[in-house]
Amino acid sequence: MTATTTATKWHRSRFVVGLVLLAVLCSAGIALYLNERDTRQQAHELALPTSGDWVELDVTAQEIDPGTGAMSLYVVPVPHGGLAKDAELGSFTRQVDIVVRSTARTDLRATPGEAATPKPVSANLYDGTETDYPFDRYRFALSFTASDAAGSVPVGLVFADSDPFFFVRPTGDQLGSGEVLLSGRISRARSTFILSWFMIVAMWALALAVLAGAEVLRRSRQGMVWPSLGWMAATLFALIGMRNAAPGSPPIGSLMDYVSFFWAEGIIAASLVFTVVSGSRVEHRRRIEAES
Repeated sequence: MTATTTATKWHRSRFVVGLVLLAVLCSAGIALYLNERDTRQQAHELALPTSGDWVELDVTAQEIDPGTGAMSLYVVPVPHGGLAKDAELGSFTRQVDIVVRSTARTDLRATPGEAATPKPVSANLYDGTETDYPFDRYRFALSFTASDAAGSVPVGLVFADSDPFFFVRPTGDQLGSGEVLLSGRISRARSTFILSWFMIVAMWALALAVLAGAEVLRRSRQGMVWPSLGWMAATLFALIGMRNAAPGSPPIGSLMDYVSFFWAEGIIAASLVFTVVSGSRVEHRRRIEAES
């Protein structure tokens, strides 16, 4: 077997391995996407009555904002049993008043004969710190009661989450007297977590690459290598744009900044200054040697 034949087979093997690796990575990415989509977009049935006249509250988390410590939800009342006038439209046979309690009280009303419409409700977040990004976790809790002219009406909950940056694990509990407590834990979505970790690794990789380039220029005693200086300066400002593009817009001073961003910016800035100083000395020395 000649050396040329061996080299050809080696290149073919590398090409096949590369294709297999690419297929595995793409398949893993698609599988993770499908898993997250199916997990996050499922409706959770919580504390549903089994019979009688009762009100189903379809609760959807629209936006979670750790900065203001609030979660915006929309509630759609759906009648069941004798309360339902038209099952398709979701209209009520009689008036039902719904009370939502979080830190503040919100009153909702289902009008007889009219189709139910989404009604905004706000819940407060607690037990979490936004600057722990991307490891920040939160909790929320709010309760629902319903009543008509005859008295208390049983309540059931169906919860769904539509905020792409967070994942909600809800629970529902009957508190007695027809009151239902909706509570849960909130964490960053898997895609947000993966992208933030990629950004942390990328920041360190770019910073160490600039540091290595500065060391090579110093050891080779090169002068002012303008393309290298331009690359270092561009990397310095590119990291600012990368950090500001972090999903969920974390505040400055987050854990991610102290783990990677601040250090990466400092290393790149120091490498750039060091390269300029070292290069200017070399250029100055060359100019003296040329004049003598």
